Amino acid sequence: MADNYTYIDLFAGCGGLSLGLHNAGWKGLFAIEKAEDAFKTLKHNLIDKHNHFPWVDWLPKEHLDLTEVVGKYKKQLKSLRGSIDMVTGGPPCQGFSMAGRRNESDERNRLVRFYIYFIKLVQPKIVFFENVKGFTLEFKRNGEKGKVYSDFVINKLNKAGYHVHGELVNFADYGIPQKRTRFILVGVKKDLPSSSEKLAKEFFSKLTANKTRFLESKNLTVTSNLEDAISDLLREHGTEQSLDTKGFQSGKYSDASNPYQILLRQGISQKVADSHRFVNHSDKLTKRLTYILENAEGNKDIGSKMKEDLQVKTHTLVRLKKDSPCKTLTAHPDDLIHYCEPRILTVREYARIQSFPDSFEFKGKYTTGGLRRRVEVPRYTQVGNAIPPLFGEQSGLVIKQILNER
Repeated sequence: MADNYTYIDLFAGCGGLSLGLHNAGWKGLFAIEKAEDAFKTLKHNLIDKHNHFPWVDWLPKEHLDLTEVVGKYKKQLKSLRGSIDMVTGGPPCQGFSMAGRRNESDERNRLVRFYIYFIKLVQPKIVFFENVKGFTLEFKRNGEKGKVYSDFVINKLNKAGYHVHGELVNFADYGIPQKRTRFILVGVKKDLPSSSEKLAKEFFSKLTANKTRFLESKNLTVTSNLEDAISDLLREHGTEQSLDTKGFQSGKYSDASNPYQILLRQGISQKVADSHRFVNHSDKLTKRLTYILENAEGNKDIGSKMKEDLQVKTHTLVRLKKDSPCKTLTAHPDDLIHYCEPRILTVREYARIQSFPDSFEFKGKYTTGGLRRRVEVPRYTQVGNAIPPLFGEQSGLVIKQILNER
């Protein structure tokens, strides 16, 4: 049975998918990520710690823009043909996301075209593409229908020599304690010896068929809730001075209380979790959040009446429920209130909900604001944009299984 399949990760972010593929036995060749802080996190964990990306000598080992890589290294990318089993990743989703203002002309949407061009240059056996649910919906402009970008990608990849199939997948159905629906597309090169059209669809059926056995192998169940994920990270367990930020407190661990916590804390001996820094809420805000905890319905926006009474200007504000999967995490932590403490979630709690192990350390700023949001990717955003490693591992195992069988 073949092993050590090789892939390239585009728009790699902090490395959630790459970590999952690493755990599934894949070997990355290199990764492309434009944001400096996100690449620092990926480099620290996957290159420096695990030597997961051996890299190529012609490409700088630093944060890079895909458009520049395609323009500058076209010849070298073509030379990889026949040696790359898979190209993964999804272009930045801000222009497609229903959580923000969907904008067909968003400059970031053109990265879809560079992604497809990269595929044409390298010609991997498999394409694994992920994006937000809004990627499958039509843009509307002046009352008229615009592009459905999922159709655009499918048509372009088909012309490039791939049979493709895409479906919406809710990660909560695969052991992730979060309701997070994403568009997953798998493309299989038409010249593979077996029916590539069948193989593209087979990914999703095998993913569903394998999930229970996979999760049981890790002592997990198919469904996990928010309390399962983060109850050992409560502020009430005690605090210490933050190691990476003066004037802030970080939370101490309590004992792990369930298999999910035990799994994600493997190899951890310290008392304080990485990036578990609490926000310094004002007394006024703490009182407001306490009121919401006591009066708002869980997992729903608090509503216009309560926002008006509390003078809250946030578009969305949700008190989380402990006994269900978390609402979808975004890059804006102020949108979600902890299920039992009057505060927002920490970066480590974000990471737990996304199934990152506590040994995975995040780099760079915690937050950013204003126009800097366009260029900076702080820790909350890194985690909020990531593919959960636990789902990435399941996907990597299924794709290996398909390739081995053919």
